This record gives sequence, structure tokens and C-alpha cells, in this order.
Amino acid sequence: MADPHPADAHAHDDYVRGSQEISEQAATFALFIGLAKWGSLATAVAIVFLLLWFQPGGSFVGGLIAAFVLLVIGVFALRSKRKAQH
Repeated sequence: MADPHPADAHAHDDYVRGSQEISEQAATFALFIGLAKWGSLATAVAIVFLLLWFQPGGSFVGGLIAAFVLLVIGVFALRSKRKAQH
């Protein structure tokens, strides 16, 4: 039967926690969070607009105004906070 371990079983001892470059993973995570955040806002704005437009007795202008208000509030709530400089 073959040995499941490599010949140099102690190669993992060279690893030092926190020493690997993670800039690509951090950039990918930031992109994912940004797309999820802004995509969720766009979906919510579209749903509010269409709901208020197509409901019985609804109007295009009413839906547009409510969607715009939601968009403005969402942009202010979701924009990146600037870090205070010391």
C-alpha cells in the first residue's frame, strides 16, 4: 500500500502564520462585499419602484419618487466611511 504522506513529512514546519501575501484575497473580498451591498440596494430600489407603480391604484410618479428617496438614503447609508487620521 502506498504511503499517503510525502517523503518530506516536515515541509509544513516552514510555514509561519501571517506571512503569506493576501492582497488578492482581500481585493476579491472587498469586490464581493461591494457588489453585494450595491446590488442589494439596486434590487430594493427596483422592487419598491415596480411595487408602487403596478399595485392597484399605484402611479408611476409615486413609485419613482419613493424609489429615488430609497436610493438617496441607501447611498448615504452604504457609502464607505472614511477612517479618521491621527
